[in-house]
Amino acid sequence: MKETYTPATIEADAQRHWTEQGSFEVREDPDREKYYCLSMFPYPSGKLHMGHVRNYTIGDVISRYQRMLGKNVLQPMGWDAFGLPAEGAAIKHGMAPAKWTYSNIEYMKNQLQQLGFGYDWRRELATCKPDYYKWEQWLFTELYKKGLVYRKNSVVNWDPVDQTVLANEQVIDGRGWRSGARVERREIPQWFIKITDYADELLDELDRMEHWPEQVRTMQRNWIGRSEGVQMDFAIEGSDEALTIYTTRPDTLMGVTYMAVAAEHPLALRAAESNPELAAFIEECRQGGTSEADIEMMEKRGHRLGINALHPVSGEAVPVFAANFVLMGYGTGAVMAVPGHDQRDWEFAHRYDIPLKQVITAADGSDTSIEQAAYTEKGTLINSGRFDGLSSAEAFEAIAEHLQKAGRGRKQVNYRLRDWGVSRQRYWGAPIPMVHCPDCGIVPVPKEQLPVVLPEDIEFDATGGSPIKKMPEWYQTRCPECGGEAERETDTFDTFMESSWYFARYTCPDAEQEMLDPRARYWLPVDHYVGGIEHAILHLLYARFYNKLMRDTGLIDNDEPFSKLLTQGMVVAETYYRESADGAKSWYNPADVLTRRDDKGGILSATLESDGQPVRIGGVEKMSKSKNNGVDPQSLVDRFGADTVRLYTMFTSPPDQSLEWSDEGVEGANRFLRRIWALAYNNEQRIRAADDRPEGMDESQKGARREIHAALQQACFDYDRQQFNTVVSASMKITNTLYKLGQDAADDALLREGMSIVLRLLAPIAPHVTHELWRSLGFGEEILDSTWPVADPSALVQESIHYVVQVNGKVRARIEVPADADRATIEQLAQDDPNAQKFIGDATVRKIIVVPGKLVNIVAK
Repeated sequence: MKETYTPATIEADAQRHWTEQGSFEVREDPDREKYYCLSMFPYPSGKLHMGHVRNYTIGDVISRYQRMLGKNVLQPMGWDAFGLPAEGAAIKHGMAPAKWTYSNIEYMKNQLQQLGFGYDWRRELATCKPDYYKWEQWLFTELYKKGLVYRKNSVVNWDPVDQTVLANEQVIDGRGWRSGARVERREIPQWFIKITDYADELLDELDRMEHWPEQVRTMQRNWIGRSEGVQMDFAIEGSDEALTIYTTRPDTLMGVTYMAVAAEHPLALRAAESNPELAAFIEECRQGGTSEADIEMMEKRGHRLGINALHPVSGEAVPVFAANFVLMGYGTGAVMAVPGHDQRDWEFAHRYDIPLKQVITAADGSDTSIEQAAYTEKGTLINSGRFDGLSSAEAFEAIAEHLQKAGRGRKQVNYRLRDWGVSRQRYWGAPIPMVHCPDCGIVPVPKEQLPVVLPEDIEFDATGGSPIKKMPEWYQTRCPECGGEAERETDTFDTFMESSWYFARYTCPDAEQEMLDPRARYWLPVDHYVGGIEHAILHLLYARFYNKLMRDTGLIDNDEPFSKLLTQGMVVAETYYRESADGAKSWYNPADVLTRRDDKGGILSATLESDGQPVRIGGVEKMSKSKNNGVDPQSLVDRFGADTVRLYTMFTSPPDQSLEWSDEGVEGANRFLRRIWALAYNNEQRIRAADDRPEGMDESQKGARREIHAALQQACFDYDRQQFNTVVSASMKITNTLYKLGQDAADDALLREGMSIVLRLLAPIAPHVTHELWRSLGFGEEILDSTWPVADPSALVQESIHYVVQVNGKVRARIEVPADADRATIEQLAQDDPNAQKFIGDATVRKIIVVPGKLVNIVAK
């Protein structure tokens, strides 16, 4: 082997070997235990960032470890390729989204390969390819036939410049995230899938998903938001109409002093026809987002409709307001308002001079005045007529029963979860496979006519909007039922559709006749899924839902898609900036900043290297383009090699915690790999010629072997817990022990055994250098196929144990005690030690504390 560690050559050779041997190509084998490890696939944005590298290294380490345990391991990779950023790039660079996307995929795939990830590239998929989205189009038509898909008008966030619907997350301070235009609320036809039909199952399964982080399960429980309440009708005075509302607090019903409806509610729109001020208010409400967060933050405003609703118990008339905090898309578009016991209603009532009525008081008689704020706790009913004196829980039942007998209400279970709106008015997405026929209505595209292919050779013009909406040659078609002239649906799928089932398609990506074939039943569910906590709700919830849809269509058997979930922490780094007179900030990359630090690493001062002038310290934040604190993984691979980058990301912190970037840490990881290489190079012939197992060891050699196997035992435990940082620490301990060995035959055998252990421990983390050293030192051809090391119990047996001896809490001696010595023997040996005796002197020993295997503390007075 060569004297110098040259990662560029070593890594290229190893990657070439894996490609030529098909090392990661895997097939179904019923006689072997399968292990499907998957990391969330990337959006092909152009280049990998350090978050990608950490995510995919974690997945690769798990996969390689499971393979070395003897399992049949599947680890695929693909591309979440549809999405709005491609359209933005197309407009910016004058390049079709498809061309931009495929170019990025090619570059990023090469980056992944340079990092040595063990993917079965035969299974690679891109969600923008027709042979992929054909099958989600097919499933959509099947769900339509089953009544699980429907189309209705829905209030959405509309960007008038980009001419598209925006998700709530894309509305920032009331403006579109890309165009900056003020967002409008607009009612347009949208396609929905009935995820609410699966709400109970999605919720109940969470209790059985013990290998998912509790934080993720809690977030999903809250998002689904199951609640028990009462639905009731408030009749409209002088009309046959009624306002239907749902409340989880029927105990406060007698405190209702007004009603509120959405600005788009039919009652509000009808009243606005003869009320210009109300019409203007409704138009104002159309400006702004539709998310609950937007509503929560905005100033609560309203306008009287000039009509009253009748209380379903007392018959009392209460005014009806149009309010900006009520949305048509949530519930019935109407709410009962109890200002005495809801803070939002209290603030609104004070603004519009609406009376307050207290109907709940504390059971213990404590002060519950509603003069300064609403009293929102449960308690005992007052001012509630026949319900006075009941507890909130008793009143829930009594009021529900009363309303049901009167035909004005009933108990009901509701969910915060809304049906999944899957249509987008964008171009770069999978076409929705529906046809609009003037005679037959909406007709699904038959399977034999799928896929409905999105044209890729297009141009964006300055007017914005989706190009396919302006392409009659694409959207004009024939009705599949009557053959008459018809038009295709020009909306495309929400990109969460593609990412909700890709894990299943990896199992049979070449299946041409069906969405999934029997191979899916062998591989699913995914045994270990790795990704960011930011996907806790939408992606992971939709993937769980989609899995159940595929199950109920007869494609798979498993109830849940992912058995175990690991949510890795963020990669964070220091930030530096300068602020101009107008408050604008310019951010500088940490690599361009010189810092002066104290002994603990704290920053005392920072200056820009190029001009020597000070910059401000912005704290440690997630790596991002906006803060210019990212590190280019490619530059690190070019400088240090992929193994160094992989080792550093695994060593610096546990996978589920944030990783704070340190250039010095990267250099330290590289030094460790060079140290292992030097140990192998300097002892190559000794290791090759040595026995596999050391014999005739003296006490020192037995101690060294004990250290090696104790570290191995801990590392194996940590691998199972995915605590890879301590696995690296154990490898460093073993390496230090090997450097201290002598030169006799037992030392040679110990060196061979220890090196074989440390290489296998590091093989999943630093696969290239361990591959090369395994072969160079004569252990075999393929470390990937070697057996996983197991600690030798006999090596861990100690004939004697070293104890620290303290006298009155201060270390005074060290003794060696037989491993099988009882407590009395340990106490006596400690007292008899000459150094201990000197400090005990004439004092009386009052107490002796023994910490087994560690220390003896003699308390003498």
